[in-house]
Amino acid sequence: MAVSEPLSVPATSARSDDRRALAAALVTVTLWASAFVGIRAAGEDLSAGPLTLLRLAIGSVALGVLALALARPDPSPTRRDIPGLLVFGLLWFGAYNVMLNEAEQRVDAGTAAMLVNIGPVLIALLAGFLLREGFPRMLLAGCAVAFAGAIVIGLATSEVSVTAGWGAVLCLAAAVAYAGGVVAQKPLLARASGLKLTWVACTIGALACLPFAPALAREVERADGASIAWVVYLGVFPTALGFTTWAYALARTSAGRMGSTTYLVPPLAVALGWAFLGETPPALAFLGGALCLTGVYLTQRSGWPRFFRRDPK
Repeated sequence: MAVSEPLSVPATSARSDDRRALAAALVTVTLWASAFVGIRAAGEDLSAGPLTLLRLAIGSVALGVLALALARPDPSPTRRDIPGLLVFGLLWFGAYNVMLNEAEQRVDAGTAAMLVNIGPVLIALLAGFLLREGFPRMLLAGCAVAFAGAIVIGLATSEVSVTAGWGAVLCLAAAVAYAGGVVAQKPLLARASGLKLTWVACTIGALACLPFAPALAREVERADGASIAWVVYLGVFPTALGFTTWAYALARTSAGRMGSTTYLVPPLAVALGWAFLGETPPALAFLGGALCLTGVYLTQRSGWPRFFRRDPK
């Protein structure tokens, strides 16, 4: 009896999947760039902890509605996934958001975006060690170039020194939490639906922030409608939608390479800050943006379809 040849994925189907993954990544970085602006705006009336709790609560509800509306028979997290989910939820949704929100009370959106974007460097290093993704030369070279661009943007748009201050320390700590959350999330995507994982992790983060509930009740009473609207936006779009599209794309590439796409966030944050907050970026910021784009290109020099190829299981 002849052994049948393994079925291969049609080229047209693979290209279509590549395009969807690329679109998902671009949606993610755009929404996350807008989050830096939204945090600055909402932070005028809400402090870091209450803002995090309200944002994650809204995000959890939105993710739950989306999961129920889709009603797909996707695999759900199991008991073996609990440790990873706790790390994912507590680090990225909980600790990261509280520290970033507190940092943006002290530094501007451009500075915060620059400092947080050491995260992809940490992701590449952690993924290389813990997930055994290795250290491709172009990945490291692209990270170095893009990180240099992020530094240029931060120096060009910073309202305070990026080398000192509690806000800068909090941004760096947030970057560490973000990197740890990505590395914890990546293995989970091989076993469970990205949407369900994101929903559970967001809920874990919201529950961890419940001690901020009394302060939230007090601050919401004094907050104006614009601040509340920004928090709703943060919960529905950068949180619910942004993390869902991130999980979709991350399931189709390595953690290190996916992390490198977030170097697009600083130039986008500068542009959105100019549009919504009236911040006019200096010419030097555009040089930094060009470096960021160059760095992302270097990490993906072999092309987007290769970048988004699904990891072998």
